[in-house]
Amino acid sequence: MNPVDTRTPAPRTSAASHDGLGPHAPAASYDDLVARVLGGEFGPDPHAQRIAVAFSTRQAVRHEGRGGGYRNEVLSLRLESAVGSCAVEPGEMPDAAIEDCVGADLARLLEHELRPVRVAALDAYLMRVRPHTPANGARPWSLPAGSSLRKSRARARAVTGLVDAAPGARVLVVGVVNSLLEALRERGLSYVPCDLKGGTTEWGEPVRTDALAELAGCDAVLASGMTLGNGSFEPLREHALRHGKPLVMFAQTGSAVLPRFLGSGVSAVCAEPYPFFWLDGGPGTVHRYRTAVPGAAR
Repeated sequence: MNPVDTRTPAPRTSAASHDGLGPHAPAASYDDLVARVLGGEFGPDPHAQRIAVAFSTRQAVRHEGRGGGYRNEVLSLRLESAVGSCAVEPGEMPDAAIEDCVGADLARLLEHELRPVRVAALDAYLMRVRPHTPANGARPWSLPAGSSLRKSRARARAVTGLVDAAPGARVLVVGVVNSLLEALRERGLSYVPCDLKGGTTEWGEPVRTDALAELAGCDAVLASGMTLGNGSFEPLREHALRHGKPLVMFAQTGSAVLPRFLGSGVSAVCAEPYPFFWLDGGPGTVHRYRTAVPGAAR
């Protein structure tokens, strides 16, 4: 993944340009959401909000009993009590980018040249103004204390339980996590594993590298929030919206961002803000969202 992106920054607009739908209206696109935040639709002016702390978290893991391992690196930005995060490919985030974020206002970071910085900044802002609470549509799901593998499997059950598909359906999994594949198998669902890194799954299955090429042959999509950071989220969302296909997001990256797309291509989100389950062995919580039912509180 190349985090450098030279796209034209989203234009600043006012909330009035969104027909008075208010901050609860689903975002029409990622750029639409950024424009609404910059326009003050969600509350505090992002030009007046400054990042106090920026940091990266690096991890390498090989669960007991598993043949392979993996590495994670996550950029996180702290805005008062809220932390926003975006995963990056290990080693690709320059140290200078972290220093550039400290003391910067949110509006500037939302237009930063590095996409992961933009995503983490948006996540931090929305974590502050739309935290994961029942009033905002979140439903907590407890994770037990225990080993990294036990917690990984518990999270996988929380995530895969949101996939609205009958046994035998084919699920495109974007961002391979072996515990998720294991949980889908337990539900009798088939899957197409896809990840930019390629390779094979724990069971020797080839991992595809082009998710968009696999969409037509799948009945549902289960995708990592990392798609926000590498630019592949919008094509997935647009496909799901156009074809009425379930799109479930599991989100350490952009955990507060992705619920804003419920009803606009995203059918459910399992949101996991910092600190993530792999950081300690104690109990934890993820927050599940489903597409709002008409008339129900969002």
